[in-house]
Amino acid sequence: MTGRRKGEWIELALPGDTCAWEEVNVVLPVPLKLWRKLEREGGIRRQGKKVLLKVFPDEPSPVPGEWTDLQVLFEDDYLLVVNKPAGMAVHPSEPGQQGTLANAVAGYYESTGQSCGVRHIHRLDQDTSGAVLYAKYELPHLLLDEAMREKAIGRIYAAVCGGLLAPPAGTISAPIGKDRHHRARRRVSPGGDAAVTHYRTVESFRDAALLELRLETGRTHQIRVHMSHIGHPLLGDALYGGRMNAFGRQALHGARLLFTHPVTGEELAVDAPYPDDFRELLAALNV
Repeated sequence: MTGRRKGEWIELALPGDTCAWEEVNVVLPVPLKLWRKLEREGGIRRQGKKVLLKVFPDEPSPVPGEWTDLQVLFEDDYLLVVNKPAGMAVHPSEPGQQGTLANAVAGYYESTGQSCGVRHIHRLDQDTSGAVLYAKYELPHLLLDEAMREKAIGRIYAAVCGGLLAPPAGTISAPIGKDRHHRARRRVSPGGDAAVTHYRTVESFRDAALLELRLETGRTHQIRVHMSHIGHPLLGDALYGGRMNAFGRQALHGARLLFTHPVTGEELAVDAPYPDDFRELLAALNV
């Protein structure tokens, strides 16, 4: 860990004779926007050869906390990664909505005595399970948002599609836009946003395949749209033409996150185990 935490503050040894942002930034990557905010709010204190920065402030939760049996995949002072169950929205879509992953994370923070915000870095569809990354405070939030913009956070998915792919591995590069005829759907469209999905067949069954997919972009329903576009919709994905007799939701799981810790610089690979229904599907296909 960079520096030493003291409650709401982090203590850093100064590399030079001044407490300027340029020098502190060598030790701790503090975005200039946050540094200026800390200056305005009295969040910077110099003590001899050390500086204290208030980067762990107590914050109210933006949503009410709810107790849920949350599977934590990774946690430290800055980050939290949890394994989202299928059927749960990542965040409320309207005021007062409950039962979301944000409520569950807020409840987890409360139960563990942590007063920090609920800041998701990326999202999964409601019926997609898998790893979701959260920043606990503004410092890692700003740094992870920048990493997302630079496509420096790798997202690996597992999916089961109908049919066998030929070739068994490849890249789908096709722009995605809204479907004018169906408000909830997206479609491949020349006027859409650029979207790139890499896929690899992990296991083949009689009339289905387990795939590993990596996203270069993060368009709404990207994997589901791209797989349907090439004639291999995900099992259980009624919205995009998937077979419904095999699975009760789209067979899609966020299996792994790959990223550099925004503060410590540690290279992280966080894996999310398959949920029960996904494992049962694979077992049934193997019969």
